[in-house]
Amino acid sequence: MNILIVEDEKRLADALSHILLEQKNIVDVVHDGADGLAYAESGIYDCIILDVMLPSMNGFDVCLELRRKKIMTPVLMLTAKDTITDKVKGLDAGADDYMTKPFSPEELLARLRVLTRRRGEVILDEMRYGDIVLHIDSSTLSCKNSDKKIHLNFKECEMLKAFLSKPNVIISKQDLIVKIWGYDSDACDNNVEAYVSFLRKKLTFVGSQLEIQSIKKLGYKLSTKQ
Repeated sequence: MNILIVEDEKRLADALSHILLEQKNIVDVVHDGADGLAYAESGIYDCIILDVMLPSMNGFDVCLELRRKKIMTPVLMLTAKDTITDKVKGLDAGADDYMTKPFSPEELLARLRVLTRRRGEVILDEMRYGDIVLHIDSSTLSCKNSDKKIHLNFKECEMLKAFLSKPNVIISKQDLIVKIWGYDSDACDNNVEAYVSFLRKKLTFVGSQLEIQSIKKLGYKLSTKQ
């Protein structure tokens, strides 16, 4: 998942980031409410972990503004307070769940799983299109036309998932950078081109009739070879 952490306690933010990165999530971290709102408005995140007490703009107002703009990304609010009033205020602001500090990593991960499922995310074991199958649990690519299989690294897997979720649709390099490397990444077009090249070689290796086509000045799309 692509997760945004908005937390001004830097040690806690670093700890949260470490927990989520260990689970192979993509994580962006900001320490200010206004910055959190700006990042969240991009709409690229699967979930937002949002502290209540923040500089420049509190978490309640951030959440209210997101919902006002029809951005419905699941929000898990964090607070040091454990009162019914604060919980009600957070939920009324549009938050989806509420956690009181301190909390265990296991509880955090469990709540994030529930939130993404609640928003309709289907946790797939595999994705199929044309003659290929991406086995998500093992990050393995196989093809119906042969017995060959090949392992994909994390970014290769995420990129192929992006293409499989929108077959025959052009995806820009910038969209791929944001989805795979993160909103605040230093990745550039060359990174995308390199991973597209890796995927093309692996599609060829398994004998697929699919290809990742380059669409000049627009991006790439996954389609059947012409």
